[in-house]
Amino acid sequence: MNLLAFDTSTEYLSLAVMRGEAVYRFDCLAGQSHSQLILPQIQLLLDEVRLSLQELQGVAFGAGPGSFTGVRIAAGVAQGLAFGANIPVLGVCTLLALAEASGKNKVIACLDARMGEVYHAAYEKISNQWQVVSAPGLYKPNAVPQLVAEGWAGAGSGWQTHSVALSLAYQGQLEMLLPELLPSAGAVLSLTYPDFERGEGKAAYDALPIYIRNRVALKTAERVQGLKL
Repeated sequence: MNLLAFDTSTEYLSLAVMRGEAVYRFDCLAGQSHSQLILPQIQLLLDEVRLSLQELQGVAFGAGPGSFTGVRIAAGVAQGLAFGANIPVLGVCTLLALAEASGKNKVIACLDARMGEVYHAAYEKISNQWQVVSAPGLYKPNAVPQLVAEGWAGAGSGWQTHSVALSLAYQGQLEMLLPELLPSAGAVLSLTYPDFERGEGKAAYDALPIYIRNRVALKTAERVQGLKL
């Protein structure tokens, strides 16, 4: 199967292409340049693996939550490519992609949401299928949902920015921390591949972002303080 996956929800641009059984990846620190880099880098990666857009059988993307601009770019590019090549598309929650990227079976996924908040979800893999233990939400680090049992891995930038508060919230329940882990395109690809194989891809107009936080702009006073969404 030939598939393309990408994620632009963080400051990194992450791409992955599956051709048959081989997977090819590209990752770079894009900063604020996702919109300038993503299409040229997709073309370069497709050229490298000798695939045309029309030979793809699906496009997958990290739908969010994450950077507002980043998730809009991903959804827009996914829609455009899927429309142009008449191929199905699937979006993946970036918190689930973090869990998949961790290689662990019990994951508390947290992304820094700015403004003193985190995007948070907890997942457990049972019989090779991810189960939602705590649904994706937006929380203050000292008010995240409580979880039962031990052996959890904490993954994502939220654990880097708010390590003290989150570690206190789950004191005695953590097995390891992976604060530098990203919701990679490789993880997005792994999560969507079975669905594409079953023919469960969606139409291009269904390529929609997942925001969680409904605010799309800062007030003037918040911008002066240097806050970011």
